[in-house]
This record gives sequence, structure tokens and C-alpha cells, in this order.
Amino acid sequence: MDTNLKEKIILGVDPGTRVMGYAVISVTGSALKIIQYGVLRLEKLPSHEMKLKKIFERLTQIISEYLPDEMAIEAPFYGENVQSMLKLGRAQGVAMAAALSRDINTVEYLPKKVKQSVTGSGNASKEQVAYMLEQMFGQKLERKFLDATDALAVCVCHHMHARTKALTGSGSSKKGWDAFLSENPDRLKK
Repeated sequence: MDTNLKEKIILGVDPGTRVMGYAVISVTGSALKIIQYGVLRLEKLPSHEMKLKKIFERLTQIISEYLPDEMAIEAPFYGENVQSMLKLGRAQGVAMAAALSRDINTVEYLPKKVKQSVTGSGNASKEQVAYMLEQMFGQKLERKFLDATDALAVCVCHHMHARTKALTGSGSSKKGWDAFLSENPDRLKK
């Protein structure tokens, strides 16, 4: 492995008001390694405000311990229950505030984008996501922590998205395959 490659630490968060998943991975070149993953159980806390406080405190602690370079967070999906959406949005906002208070760049991804990045299907189940992550990382993951594996998936999605940006170049007006093909004409088979 090239010793000149810089390690990047990514914090991934799957926000929730009952259970919040988190994961920390390191990326060196194209090698991914799990540093830590787990869940924060919030169901027994007496009020929504106490849950938000706990989210902020735990993420601040994780940030202090692992010093991530970037944070990726899953965006809330749209549901019919407005109150649940408001609470989930607040949880996401508090998680983002914890990272932003430490000047950590934060990017959010839609759940379908996260699932598609890991499994190839935006409609994959949590179990399918966990299985694909086990294949990627070469290790068994705890199935009782599916919110944590979702946070790992957010990390992987962020890493893949950052690699795509690097391929296309930040100043490129073209994106995706169009940019790749125009910048690499020798790779196109005729």
C-alpha cells in the first residue's frame, strides 16, 4: 500500500428519535475500514428535548474521540405523520449542529441514494444493506444494530460520492459517465 496516501475519517449518522445509528470509518486510498459503529438508544428518555440533548452530547463525544474529517447523514424520508417528521428533522439538525460546531463538513444523502450506493437498488431492505456491507468490509456485522449498519452505509455512500466528484473534477460542467468518457476517450471501446 502507498504510504503517501492520506487517511480520511468519515462519521456516518442515521438519525432517529428512538434509536440513532452512528459509524466511523477510515478511508485510505480505496481501502475502507470500520473504526466504530453502534446505536444510541433514546426510547427511555422522558422528553423529546432530552433526546436531542443526548444526541448532541454523544455525537460531540464521538467527534472528540475520532476527529472525523467529514460527516455524512441520512436525510429524513417523507412520511404521512407530520409530528414524526418534525421530530426526526430536529434530531437530524442537532446531529448536524454537533458536527458543524467543530467545523466538520456535513453532507446529507437521501435513503434511496444510500441504499443504491451500497446494494445497487434504492429499494433494498436493511438486511440486504447489512449483507452487502459485510461483503465490502469482510467482516460479520451485528444484525441487532441495523440502525448502525445504516450509518455505515451512509459512510460508504459518502465515500463513493466523493470518488465520483474526484473523477468528474469539481470544475467540470459534465457529470457522471459523460464527464468520465470525455476525460478518458481511450477507455471507450469502438
